[in-house]
Amino acid sequence: MKLATNLNVLLLATAVLFNACVKGPGSGPGDKSAKQGGPVRIGFSIDTLREERWQRDKDLVEQRCKEVGAQCEVQVANSDDSVQTKQCDNFLTKGVDVLIVAPHNGQIAASIVEAAHRQNVPVISYDRLIRNADVDLYVSHQILKIGQMQAQYAIERAPKGNYILIGGSPTDNNALLLREGQMQVLQPAIDRGDIKIISNQFAKDWKADEAHRITEDALTKTSNDIQAIVASNDGTAGGAISALPPELVGKVLVTGQDAELAAVQRVARGEQTMTVYKPIQPLAFSAVDSAIKLARGEKLETKEKINNGKIDVPSVLFEPVVVDKNNIGSTVIKDGYHKLEDVYKNVPRDQWPTK
Repeated sequence: MKLATNLNVLLLATAVLFNACVKGPGSGPGDKSAKQGGPVRIGFSIDTLREERWQRDKDLVEQRCKEVGAQCEVQVANSDDSVQTKQCDNFLTKGVDVLIVAPHNGQIAASIVEAAHRQNVPVISYDRLIRNADVDLYVSHQILKIGQMQAQYAIERAPKGNYILIGGSPTDNNALLLREGQMQVLQPAIDRGDIKIISNQFAKDWKADEAHRITEDALTKTSNDIQAIVASNDGTAGGAISALPPELVGKVLVTGQDAELAAVQRVARGEQTMTVYKPIQPLAFSAVDSAIKLARGEKLETKEKINNGKIDVPSVLFEPVVVDKNNIGSTVIKDGYHKLEDVYKNVPRDQWPTK
């Protein structure tokens, strides 16, 4: 009888411990909710960490959460929609107060918003817009403008000739916005017959090897007669450059985006013509600060709205900056985004900027 009693006590203790673990930290009966002044619990779902910039986003979101006393958990979906959906469901099960989502697929991620709202959890669409859903806030850079900047840079320096256009993942709304911005600038030149688009394709999941293949095909089609490659990000730019024969590297204009270290090094060496620098800290900090306000039921002040196919989403959009060989020192190095010695490590020292 005593053995049975001890067993029951052990089972009861185990059940209590199990329930406490399922509920997660900060969700016990004695804890205050975010709206009562307790710590805000944030679930940050990232599509991928494959590109350098996303590791920066992750680190800066975690840094800001620590600074403001918010609890943060990060999950990486590795470009898998079902994984991202399950991870966000897991966040909701754990009782997060708000979700920040950088979606792999902007259409499919609408289901994440719906599931969160059923539990009265607001959702911030981070960097990439979630489509056809009642998103609470969109925090990003001026994506359409970035596309315009890439194309304008190209057309001013290669006003005539054959162009390759390499977009990003077709499931990423940003890739579509970039292409829209690019074509707003390029279409008049196409109509005049000044430039000819030899290839206009999108690279699945922004993969460099896809960009390499697209570029190789276009080079074969034109017998290497290419004047410009409008690549939508630095990864696809790198893939495109790797397909160029040595005599064309540095002669064919190549655009990019993200100011990744490898890309800025290519710019410094004269292999990639330009990239677009998007300061990550304002983006990450704004997302965390906004998440805290949403979790506490406070009003957000936004100046812009972006339509996602269902609603005009309140938006916070940050300004991008063109970076080329002439202003590396006054942009990414000055801001501390990259170190001078890292950017120019394969460049003769007499070619390093002095300021």
